[in-house]
Amino acid sequence: MNESVTAGIGVVSHDLPVSSEFASFMAGDWADTSLPEEIRLTVADLTPARRDRLSAHFPGERLIVPAGELKVRSNDCDYRFRPHSAYTWLTGLAGEEQAGHVLVLEPDGPSGHEAVLYIRPRSLRTGEAFYRDRRYGEFWVGRRPDLAEAERMTGIRCVHLDGYGDLPPGRNAASDAELAAVLSGLRLVKDAWELGQLQLAVDHTVTGFEDVVRALPRALAHPRGERWIEGVFGLRARVEGNGTGYETIAASGAHACVLHWIRNDGPLDARQLLLLDAGVETDSLYTADITRTLPLSGRFSSVQQQVYELVLAAQEAGIAALKPGASFRDFHRACMRVIAEGLKEWGVLKSAEGDFHRRYTLCSSGHMLGLDVHDCAQARAEVYLDGILEEGQVLTVEPGLYLQPDDETLPPELRGIGVRIEDDLVITSEGARLMSDALPRTPAAIEAWMGTLLEG
Repeated sequence: MNESVTAGIGVVSHDLPVSSEFASFMAGDWADTSLPEEIRLTVADLTPARRDRLSAHFPGERLIVPAGELKVRSNDCDYRFRPHSAYTWLTGLAGEEQAGHVLVLEPDGPSGHEAVLYIRPRSLRTGEAFYRDRRYGEFWVGRRPDLAEAERMTGIRCVHLDGYGDLPPGRNAASDAELAAVLSGLRLVKDAWELGQLQLAVDHTVTGFEDVVRALPRALAHPRGERWIEGVFGLRARVEGNGTGYETIAASGAHACVLHWIRNDGPLDARQLLLLDAGVETDSLYTADITRTLPLSGRFSSVQQQVYELVLAAQEAGIAALKPGASFRDFHRACMRVIAEGLKEWGVLKSAEGDFHRRYTLCSSGHMLGLDVHDCAQARAEVYLDGILEEGQVLTVEPGLYLQPDDETLPPELRGIGVRIEDDLVITSEGARLMSDALPRTPAAIEAWMGTLLEG
């Protein structure tokens, strides 16, 4: 028996050999599976203007924006792939099949560029890769478009990925800090289509929070109730979108004092609070980012409500500071002013002046939101952190109090309580619109909402 050649095909040690006779049998009698003519992406009409804006910053220079590569999780199993956000923003392509693909903006004339997509087209049925290659074979990971189909989808000229290796060097967004900063800065203001995607992400996230409340009785009964909560929200995220936009934080009791608690391996106690920070990522890769702190019994204790209401007052002050022309830092300052004064009234701080309140708040009160949960993070400070808010920007307002269980500056009854309230807002001509207003925020409204869901 002659075995076929496997060079360049992603087989592994436990794959069985293939005879030449079987290879010949697999190469024939397949029906045409071409994609329909009308497969153009909705966002494809918007991406040329985005690329033009990038082009204007780098006249005459070759620009390279990779989707990214697969990364091994364990042995021959890869992590689920998500394209780089800049690549998705410029091409409209958001699927797992984009691994290894590269967008190149070729200089075209004195100031413009031509976009060229270097992609790995579908594996042809005339070879073995379509049924033997575990990483890229169609029978292993699903169908990819061929070159003509990809061109129809995106409106971008598409060529085989093999040709990318012959290109001269250029500015690569994966390693060029200036290009990465410009790409981040260009995404600060969202267009109408992006705002629609973000609202969709928020709406699905609201549904996920409702699912969690309904699931609380079973979660409370499980020794790893935090994992139960994470799983319930994750199910909603996967059925409604691409998944979660970031690792879900399901932090009960003192775990809520750990800012990025993603172990989620603890039990739930009905006497304590649950801090749930979670967001659905749409198929287009835009994500929500919402936090609610909920009483696991359905009712806040007096001390829990005391902490909660201070954080809520801080958030209200932060939201009120949002408007076009305001400094990005203004809403954080407004939040922290309320927190510091509240801590002074409690006797925790001797003075509301200075930065001593940061012992109990730890981080900033919000960030930009979009394709990334911490969106546009590589943008220059002068347009983001030290910048001015503009209509169309989307951001979170999320003050919190994290009262560590071992903090002896606190009275015993406050120790081990963590509260964060986080909402997503879009800057409008008159101020800001609360995109996540379908979720209650006041203690009374939360208790009523939880009661209705638990009774149902």
